[in-house]
Amino acid sequence: MVQEKKVIDGVSGWLTVFDDGSVDRTWTGPPEVKFMSDAVPPHSDFIDGVATADVTADQDSGLKLRIYLPEKQENDLEKFPVLLHFHGGGFCISKADWFMYYNTYTRLASAARAIVVSVYLRFAPEHRLPAACDDGLAALLWLRSVASGQDHEPWLNEHADFNRVFLIGDSSGGNIVHQVAERAGKENLTPLRLAGAIPIHPGFCRSKRSKSELEQPETPFLTLDMVDKFLKLALPVGATKDHPITCPMGEAAPRLEEVNLPPYLYCVAEQDLVKDTQMEFYEAMKRANKEVEMFVSHGVSHSFYLNKIALEIDPKTGEETQKLFQGIKEFVNKY
Repeated sequence: MVQEKKVIDGVSGWLTVFDDGSVDRTWTGPPEVKFMSDAVPPHSDFIDGVATADVTADQDSGLKLRIYLPEKQENDLEKFPVLLHFHGGGFCISKADWFMYYNTYTRLASAARAIVVSVYLRFAPEHRLPAACDDGLAALLWLRSVASGQDHEPWLNEHADFNRVFLIGDSSGGNIVHQVAERAGKENLTPLRLAGAIPIHPGFCRSKRSKSELEQPETPFLTLDMVDKFLKLALPVGATKDHPITCPMGEAAPRLEEVNLPPYLYCVAEQDLVKDTQMEFYEAMKRANKEVEMFVSHGVSHSFYLNKIALEIDPKTGEETQKLFQGIKEFVNKY
């Protein structure tokens, strides 16, 4: 007689955890939005001005990356800057090839005139933190090895300006941006230069609920239940939200004054659930005399630019997305 698996945890619509340690990430929410999590195959021809390829950076670990390469235009510089991207999903879901990310980062690669290299991060709870942060650093070190000629990747060798590499990530990927930037400050990245970091709506929080968590509206991209459950599954066993990965401005984290960081473009949304703790980190960066500029998206909420349906029917979402991409482009062009 086959024993049935029992559900021990889950996040509605997104994933189910069973008592044998297995996880089912089949989308069970509204079917009309399932396309957002469908995988988009890579294509070497330019579609809407961007070509994509999947590469394996490390055969031993299986670390994979997706490259988004914009088609060369007359006014482009000889080489493109590189945006090393870490996707969101509470460290537990989503992939670099999901339509949601494909749609966003093909558009950003084209708008910012930059190569986007997006990392297929390992998932919690099978691989709890700091696994995803380890993957992020491994991807950066792989770019260094390509820059130095130890590894070879044709699109990057031919088109990438390794003197202008930026970290970028949204939601939990924003947390990874800071962790990788912090770790990179202890590495010799030559001949690569880490020119900047762009956390977008990072999932910074504390054990105690903030005012914005209690007052801001929940959205399909972020609810209090998602924050609580994803982080419970992702953080090391026994850790709380005061862990340095989720609370880098807290007492358990390295002092920001003592950390070597590149310039930051710190992106927040006016109606984000975790805006108060995001702002707490920004103020801590300013007190530590770090080079940080803030970009605020007005009248929108967490990861709004990933929502293709809203982009098509809501002019405000479309307008704020364009402004965000323009802000990222201007930041990249400065460095």
